[in-house]
Amino acid sequence: MKTKPFSKRCVLAASMVMLLLLSGCWDNKDINHRLLPVIIAISKSGENYKVYLKISQSGKSSQKYKIISETGKSIAHALDKISVNTEDHVDLFHIKMIVFDRHYAELGMGDTVADFMRVKEISPKTLVIICNEDLMQFFNSVSEGVGSENSELYDFFEKNAGLNPQLALTRLWQVYRSTHSFTRDVAIPIVKSSSTTSLDYEGSAVIRKGKMVGRLSPEETLLFNAFHGESTQGKVEVMNEASVLIQSNTIHNKARWINDTPYLSTKLKLKVVLMEMKGEQDITKLEKELNEQLESRFKKMIEKLQANHTDLLGMGQYFRTKMPRSRLSEWRTRDFPRLQFDVRVDTEIENSGFLKMPGD
Repeated sequence: MKTKPFSKRCVLAASMVMLLLLSGCWDNKDINHRLLPVIIAISKSGENYKVYLKISQSGKSSQKYKIISETGKSIAHALDKISVNTEDHVDLFHIKMIVFDRHYAELGMGDTVADFMRVKEISPKTLVIICNEDLMQFFNSVSEGVGSENSELYDFFEKNAGLNPQLALTRLWQVYRSTHSFTRDVAIPIVKSSSTTSLDYEGSAVIRKGKMVGRLSPEETLLFNAFHGESTQGKVEVMNEASVLIQSNTIHNKARWINDTPYLSTKLKLKVVLMEMKGEQDITKLEKELNEQLESRFKKMIEKLQANHTDLLGMGQYFRTKMPRSRLSEWRTRDFPRLQFDVRVDTEIENSGFLKMPGD
């Protein structure tokens, strides 16, 4: 009998805990009055920022989307005005992609990237792209259905949805890291709307310290990906007498420091199959032509990056242990322009393509 008061107190305490837990679940106003954008886009004009949000709207038969935009003295100010005008709280946790206007990227977006990382409302893994047209026109032109399952814009950059090997896949944390790195810059894809396809891909923006300082062609971006060990499988290379499809690639880099000069040797191995060929061709000759074509493209890209003092390939990473930190801070302007770069491409062509030859 003496245990009954204790049991009653336990039951009462448990009931109170349950009520406290349930109180959050019954806050219908909090749940139903939230905007859940999947894409945020940002442009800047003068001292004002314009923020665009692509919001998902659940329909009876399908999921639809609408664009909400607002202007403010800061991004937070613009988002606050959207919340006031819609009477909904803007929740950025579901953002999948950040789109920067090209003109804003050229001015410098480093502060915005740092703000996003600081407040932690947007995932560091969020994709970052640059748009080369008016943002409202871009969103109006891109096909409907950007979202969780039928995401035409997001899937354009998704590895599991057929990512093109010429696309640079860049996350928010990588852009942030580059703004604080002495030896590593980043490439961000540049796109605009297209009347015939999902998007028109224009290559990559070269970003140094959060600012766009140059561009790479899609072909140069392929080499950028290959240098970082990313797969180039599926890329078609066109030569004078044939076209080949890349099946696999491996890369090896060796750094040396000789007489106060940095040297980097790169060897890229490719396995390709013939797709088209004009008449009978010498395979060895085709391999040599492809090697020379890619080596020339690689060297021209490096020369362009050296002229911009932009270490997009992160070559300085190979020399971090070979110089003091005080000199490391001058890598882009002092040592990288003097870097002696040697590249060798070794191609193996399978003449039979995907066919089995007699006797195999």
